[in-house]
Order: sequence, then C-alpha cells, then structure tokens
Amino acid sequence: MQVFGGDVAKLGEAPEEARRRGLFDALAGDTPVAYALVAPAFFLLLFLVAYPFVLSLWFSLSDARVGDTGTFVGLENFRRLLGSGIFLQTLQNSIVFTAAALSLKTVFGMALALLLFRIVRFKKIIRGAVLLPFIVPTALSTLVWWWMFEPLYSVVNWTLKSLHVVQRDIPWLPDPYLAMFTVVLVNTWRGLPFFAITILAGLVAIPREMYEAAECDGARAAGRFWYITVPLLKPVLAVVILFSAIFTLADFNIVYILTKGGPINMTHLFATYSFVLGLQSGQIGQGAAVSLFLFPILLVVVFFQLQMVRRATTYE
Repeated sequence: MQVFGGDVAKLGEAPEEARRRGLFDALAGDTPVAYALVAPAFFLLLFLVAYPFVLSLWFSLSDARVGDTGTFVGLENFRRLLGSGIFLQTLQNSIVFTAAALSLKTVFGMALALLLFRIVRFKKIIRGAVLLPFIVPTALSTLVWWWMFEPLYSVVNWTLKSLHVVQRDIPWLPDPYLAMFTVVLVNTWRGLPFFAITILAGLVAIPREMYEAAECDGARAAGRFWYITVPLLKPVLAVVILFSAIFTLADFNIVYILTKGGPINMTHLFATYSFVLGLQSGQIGQGAAVSLFLFPILLVVVFFQLQMVRRATTYE
C-alpha cells in the first residue's frame, strides 16, 4: 500500500513541479552541467590571468622591446634592476608608501567605524555617503585632487592663505617629500571607506553582552576597547589589511595622475616605473621584470598575513 500510495503521488505530481525536480537533480548531481557552469570562470582566469602572467614571465627573462620579441637572457634584467638607482628608489618608495598608507587607513578606519557604529539617526544615509570615495572612479577623483594641489590653481593653498595659516604657496606636487605625502593622503582617502565599513561589520557582530559584563565589572571605555573590541576584531583587521596591502602596493592610477612618478623619481612605485620602462621607453623586458619583482614581495606579505589570520581566529 505504501508503494502504491507513492506511485499515486508521483502520478499526481504536476508536470511543472516534475520539471523543476528534474532540473534540480541534474544541477545537484555530478554531471557535465556542473563543468559547463564552471567553464566560463575557468577560461576567464586562463586567458586574462594565467596567460598574461606566463607571457610577462617570458618577457622578464628576455630582452624584448617594442616590435621585437627578443631573445632569452635569463636573470639579466633583474640583475640590472638591482644595480639601478632609480629602481632602488622605487623599491624604497613602495615600502614607505604602503606602510604609511596602511597605518593611516587602519587608525582612521577604526576611528571612523567606531563613529559610524555610535550614530543612530540617519545611519543608513551616512554609511552610504561614506562609501562615495570608494565608489567614484579612481581616475576621476584623483583628477580633482590634482586640481586641488596643482601649484597654479591650488584650492588648498588658496584656503590656507585665506586663513592666514601660510604666507606663500606650498609646492605640494613639485616638492619630492610633499609629493609623497600627497599621494599617501589621496590613497588613504580612497581606501578609508573599505576599512571603515569592513571594521563596522566586525563591530556589529560582537555580542553586546560582553560589553555589558565588562561594564558591570567596572571596566572603562578604554579597557573595553583594548580587551574586547581589538581582540575580537583581529581576524577582520588581518583580512582587510591583507587586501589593502596588495591593492596599495600595486597602486598605479593615483600616483601616475598626480605626479607620474616625479619629481626626480621620488614617488615612483612598481606599477608606474614598470609602465614607464615597458611602454613609454619600449623596454618590455625590463618593464616586465619590474612588475614581476613585486610578485615575491606580495607572496611574502600574503604568507605573513595569512599566518596572522590563522592565529587571530584560533581561540584557546
């Protein structure tokens, strides 16, 4: 009777529901449909990531130039880079730029996240407005910053002189050290929303009972922050710093639009110097070597960051 009843139920099943069940079984099972769905992503990674990487690896080991595929030269390009003063300056610039920008984004991102967490009225509108620097195209927003710091039409200099803070124009972009300060400032402004919103998500996930228990035990605001907020936010901070370190170290648009690597190569990063060597000077092999020099550095950064994430997410 049970089998007969089951057969009756199957016979009485609607055709539309039967088709849906068949489609679900086909998608859930180990069938060629699953491979067909994965295929577009696979080919996308193959032709847009793997193939360019292998091609750049070949270029870095050759003396290729524009219009000439070149011949194999081994590690000669990397040896020349290590003996180049401009490249060593670029390496120093990249380290200083990344360390300064990450430090500022971490500190101000945490402060902004705490401020957004405490806002009650219009919080959705305010949180959406905070994301604007991250949403606006980088080239467009950086052009506005260039206009603000450009020596001839600098609105920043005009404001400072109107407030009698300074007496003469400040050479923001022509001065080597001020130019580095400017690109770090713009990169911080650009990446601050990413830090703030991500840290805010971590703050929302912390149970309120922990703060209430600490407050009952007499812990002050600073104590609750250092002994509850910071330890529980370590996994979030580790992940956001990891992604931001990769994006910051490989930054191109901000530096190229503001300074093009100048003055006197004091703001060149790996991406801008690779572009100048490979495309503007036509030395494709040297340019590819500069860009690939970044690869082992990123591997080291990712390795240590993942170790931090693993330690941060391990609770005793």
